[in-house]
Amino acid sequence: MTEQAPAADQNVEYPRILAVGDSALLIEFGSEIDPGVNSRVYALAGQIEASHNAAVVELVPTYRSLLVNYNPLVSDYREMSRFLDEAVAGANEIPVSAAQPNVIELPVVYGGEDGPDLETVAEHAGLSTREVIEIHSGTDYRVYMLGFAPGFPYLGGLDPRIACPRLKTPRTKVPAGSVGIAESQTGVYPNASPGGWQLIGRTAVKLFDHGLAIANTSPSLITPGSEVRFVPVDNHD
Repeated sequence: MTEQAPAADQNVEYPRILAVGDSALLIEFGSEIDPGVNSRVYALAGQIEASHNAAVVELVPTYRSLLVNYNPLVSDYREMSRFLDEAVAGANEIPVSAAQPNVIELPVVYGGEDGPDLETVAEHAGLSTREVIEIHSGTDYRVYMLGFAPGFPYLGGLDPRIACPRLKTPRTKVPAGSVGIAESQTGVYPNASPGGWQLIGRTAVKLFDHGLAIANTSPSLITPGSEVRFVPVDNHD
């Protein structure tokens, strides 16, 4: 499930901190999907991780906000609010990096059994399948967040010409490596799972390895803040 940004409210000042139940706080940096806003989210997450606050249980970053789950037996609401106020101020002082992001190239076989919905996307767009492939593979996509399933990257920057609604009835099993489109986003299924995105291709690259998590190494090949580039290949390559 993707995060839905609220309707823009010019009276709201960001960043803002909201209570979520009795053991979580949400820090919002904006109301739109924007690379700068997303960078601030991860800067704050890094700031909090570096603090080693014993009360913090889990951090859940999204496109525009960061959910902080905490242990109320270790720190109460007021203490956590004060801590996060200071962390937000510190994160805001960290300049957004101008360094070139890491680009991960994924070879993709488009269409056929690997992309059963490619023709549907082309028909919806009023384009040929070749044009859809050229457009989809002609952009480097920012990884805004991981979610839905372990290692599933939500990629921003999809050309609006090939945006396409989700399937009315989700598939019960989508093969690992499937590349899909849903509305104005594209993404890759790291493991076989149910899913309702329009499948246009598939990569043989392994995106998620549970074994690496046991070794305290990131189990996900794709990480937030990096970029993904799809490279069309023939299924005989």
